Amino acid sequence: MNLTEFLAAFALFVALHSIPAVPVIRSGIIHRVGRPIYFGSYSVISILALIWVFSSALAMDYMPLWELRPWHAAVTFALAPLGIFLVIAGLLSTNPLSITLNASPTLGSVTRITRHPVLWGFAVWAGGHIAANGDLRSLLLFGGFAGFALAAIPMIEKRAKRRLGNSWADLAEHRSIWPLAAYFKGEQPMIDMPILLAVLMTASVTAWLLLARGHSAMFGADPVAIFA
Repeated sequence: MNLTEFLAAFALFVALHSIPAVPVIRSGIIHRVGRPIYFGSYSVISILALIWVFSSALAMDYMPLWELRPWHAAVTFALAPLGIFLVIAGLLSTNPLSITLNASPTLGSVTRITRHPVLWGFAVWAGGHIAANGDLRSLLLFGGFAGFALAAIPMIEKRAKRRLGNSWADLAEHRSIWPLAAYFKGEQPMIDMPILLAVLMTASVTAWLLLARGHSAMFGADPVAIFA
């Protein structure tokens, strides 16, 4: 079991997503190499690091931790699409409080679910894969991803407070860190265009992964084989 290689790969992955997130470091690198080169190189290196993480995990010996039951797969089928939805909706929605591809200062509807939908989405997606695998490498891989996503929340909170100043409190007042906490306070999610697109894209991705055997082609494991 090459645990050392996996830990090295995961440490690199964490460093790549932590160190450049420091504004002083990121701005310094961009100043030296330029924005296009920085983002292009960063994207390529991040993808290569992610490939190394998965390949090193798959190279580890299979060490079962518990006996698999049908309900374990049901956990993954329920949580993985939910996680994918939160990630997509979070990236498409306007959200100055957290990670997004949309820089508008307004709050999208998905923030009524949680003000950190992308991070919670990764955590839910990763956590949902632990039960259905039941082995050490999956626990380390997906547990590591989930822990990293959740550990990033305080850092994103601190950065948003510094960036938004006094307006942070007004924006965050009715948006909770914890999923659905705002819902119980009366802030019910509404369907806007990013949420509708996220639902359609999640359905398409899920269908491709499961019905078109996309998951099997990418990761060598067929999730629906349990029903064969």
